[in-house]
Amino acid sequence: MVNWQGRPDRKPSGGKLKQFRGKRKYELGRDPALTTQGAEPFRKLFKVRGGSKKVKLIKDSYVNVTDPQSKKTFRLKILDVIANNASLDLHRKRIITKGAIVKTEKGNVRITSRPGQDGVLNGVLVTA
Repeated sequence: MVNWQGRPDRKPSGGKLKQFRGKRKYELGRDPALTTQGAEPFRKLFKVRGGSKKVKLIKDSYVNVTDPQSKKTFRLKILDVIANNASLDLHRKRIITKGAIVKTEKGNVRITSRPGQDGVLNGVLVTA
């Protein structure tokens, strides 16, 4: 039995636990957005539990950058994805997630938003 919903698959004595019910629609998982650098912004809209909507950013070529020293925000073009500490595989595929470092015209930027959840790319300038 697969570890599901945080429930262990064995009792403290070592015996197996049986699945007490089937999976529900609201417990489904979805594929990750895998946001990349692209020419035109491309977003997907999803309905989620409770009637809300979630926007997944698939491609974008600009990032909203805040300079922590001057407290000003700029819209800058993404030149390259430098690093993604979440995973080496994501770094190789140049996928942008929260915490990824991207190169822009004004310098390196760390992504602070979750593009697969929010549908927007926000970041702060990294001072070296």
